[in-house]
Amino acid sequence: MNDIYHQGNRELQDQFDSRKLADRVGEIIVHDKISDEEREFITTRDMFFISSVDEQGRPTVSYKGGDVGFVRVIDESTIAFPDYDGNGMFLTAGNIASTHEVGLLFIDLENPQRLRLHGTASIAINDPLLSEYVDANAIIRITVRNLFLNCPRYIHQYKKLAQSEYVPKKGCIAPIPEWKKLDVVQDVLPKNT
Repeated sequence: MNDIYHQGNRELQDQFDSRKLADRVGEIIVHDKISDEEREFITTRDMFFISSVDEQGRPTVSYKGGDVGFVRVIDESTIAFPDYDGNGMFLTAGNIASTHEVGLLFIDLENPQRLRLHGTASIAINDPLLSEYVDANAIIRITVRNLFLNCPRYIHQYKKLAQSEYVPKKGCIAPIPEWKKLDVVQDVLPKNT
């Protein structure tokens, strides 16, 4: 996994005398196949953060949430998850369609643990998994470049109080978000809203 570090990383590693440590950590934890332990961690999350970049290299990061198991591990190199209704900006999905490069951060805030995953993403509105998710617009699939469990020592411990009432569920109609009721957006909401 020698490709994880670039010149900027190396310059800082040298400045802080951590190049040997970084190399060792990279050798020990960074890999390109999803292990059984990582599969279990990913598929038991109900949220994660995803970063993407546009054609000019400008990043954005987004929170993605759903029911436990909404992220699927397809095989040792691929994960998939639904793209649900949002605010119509399609920042993450548009970046995926354009540059395909993503980074994901899965976190367990109750039992501090985290996993980083980097890869190449695609978005499809006709993916075979689409029918398995209520109200999904598309399916995003990511081919893993590298991933690793990451030290949890700075993760603050939180307790989940409730699941969002907006998470799509079979047999349930999610409430309309308050921002979609504002007068200022009524004339521009998509027809299927």
